[in-house]
Amino acid sequence: QVQLVESGGGLVQPGGSLRLSCAASGTIFTIKAMGWYRQAPGKERELVAAITSGGSTDYADSVKGRFTISRDNAKNTVYLQMNNLKPEDTAVYYCNADGVYYSDYVVWGQGTQVTVSS
Repeated sequence: QVQLVESGGGLVQPGGSLRLSCAASGTIFTIKAMGWYRQAPGKERELVAAITSGGSTDYADSVKGRFTISRDNAKNTVYLQMNNLKPEDTAVYYCNADGVYYSDYVVWGQGTQVTVSS
């Protein structure tokens, strides 16, 4: 099994930056892709950014040019660098991993709150 632990959320002013981290442990060799999702109050969870085991990335249109997903294979960690944050970026951010280990699986982290407010 894969376990995910997120960190790095907090309160930031509009225009500020934050970096989220997601450390993976367990059967990490089975992971095909990892991503960051977010869920604002009253809204559905949405994909923010994703990175595959091959290094391909994908972003939601709303964060393109502001957010960057990256990974450090030596640390088994995926990062989400968030720049020029806006109030509408306020949400709980969840790390996600999907892979195959005897069968397909999806694993979620516990979530970390990001609040953008002056």
